Amino acid sequence: MTRTTRRRLIAIALAVVAVATSATACSSASGGSTNEAAAGSGTYTIWDPYPQFDKTSAWAKLLDGCGSKAGVHIKRTAFDTSDLTNKTLLAAQQANSPDVLIVDNPVVSTLAEAGVLSTTAENKIDTSKVDPNLLAAGQSGGKTYGIPVGANTLALYYNKAVLKSAGVDIASVKDWKTLTAALAKVKASGKKGITFSAIGTEEGSFQFLPWFWGSGAQLTKLDSAQGVSALSLWTDWLKKGYAPNSVINNTQTTSWQEFATGTYAFAENGTWQLANAKKAGFGYGVIPVPAASGGNAAAPTGGEFVTVPVQSKTARYATSDTIVSCLTSAQNSLSTDTTLSYIAPTTEVQDKQVAADSELKAWVGAVKAAKGRTSDNLGTKYPKISEQLWTAVQAALSGSKSPKDALTTAQSSVK
Repeated sequence: MTRTTRRRLIAIALAVVAVATSATACSSASGGSTNEAAAGSGTYTIWDPYPQFDKTSAWAKLLDGCGSKAGVHIKRTAFDTSDLTNKTLLAAQQANSPDVLIVDNPVVSTLAEAGVLSTTAENKIDTSKVDPNLLAAGQSGGKTYGIPVGANTLALYYNKAVLKSAGVDIASVKDWKTLTAALAKVKASGKKGITFSAIGTEEGSFQFLPWFWGSGAQLTKLDSAQGVSALSLWTDWLKKGYAPNSVINNTQTTSWQEFATGTYAFAENGTWQLANAKKAGFGYGVIPVPAASGGNAAAPTGGEFVTVPVQSKTARYATSDTIVSCLTSAQNSLSTDTTLSYIAPTTEVQDKQVAADSELKAWVGAVKAAKGRTSDNLGTKYPKISEQLWTAVQAALSGSKSPKDALTTAQSSVK
């Protein structure tokens, strides 16, 4: 790839990033500094989206330890998630990329198509033990551009007391029909049914995707009969009072706050709420989002990939590989994913997580059924598709369009 072509692709990628907002599974805070390390200096730079972890944290100490193992000093800079992507693209334009980059998984394909990332084949990074559905989020054009640190996803939290008072056995909730029947019983008992986020941003698409994919629909055909059935499900829940009208403006945080009042039977939310769930003051459980006809629906994966940006001095790759392999080893993955509230990307470590905390069993099941938002070779097409999807959800839930008309308009806009 010529430098001119690469610069053009990076410019396109910057435009794509301006449309996409993928902070669904990441923390945010202020950013850091730029990469000043020179090849052969003994210093290797790492950029990550975890500014909540300072230099005294277990995460920072892990990075330093992996650097020591590789025989180099680590210079770490932490950025807000969206800021990190922009900084990465600009650094690539200036041929000043970090040695190792940890980035939100939907952005991997954008950076790969812009020519910013090297492949795992080039760097001989072993991804053989990673669950294929999780690795897919870091693949584009048949090539793999990184390895996941871990993953989080969505599932249904439920309030045990609310369901008991409504006479609902959680074991009976296996598909959309039985879930809707449970919501009807909860409403009849005087309690509230289900809350979720349907806001007109990436968070809204993120939360709708399990239902969309659970219907059998594909993002390449938004207005399929299956897709319409998924949006009709949500619309009917609002009409019948099983879900509150507030979902139209709910973020994942505000929908959780509704569930935390103790008056809702269900809430769709992620692994990142586990700590809050334990503080809620009432008994709760977790089940994967059910698919329309039963089984676990594919929920979108959150979490970051460890990648190696393209370097002009390719001799640096060997050391970068050592650092990446250290960060994603089974031993380090267990402690890191516990810190980040992530499910590990390999069965070996997932089993250890469940052995240490049985509550994670449902989350492991949800992650194993999960799917990357940019999978199916959508790559940089995803942000536009997502924007039209959340717009359709908003139109249908507000009543301005029927689910069918809303998704037909969305499909036409994508084309």
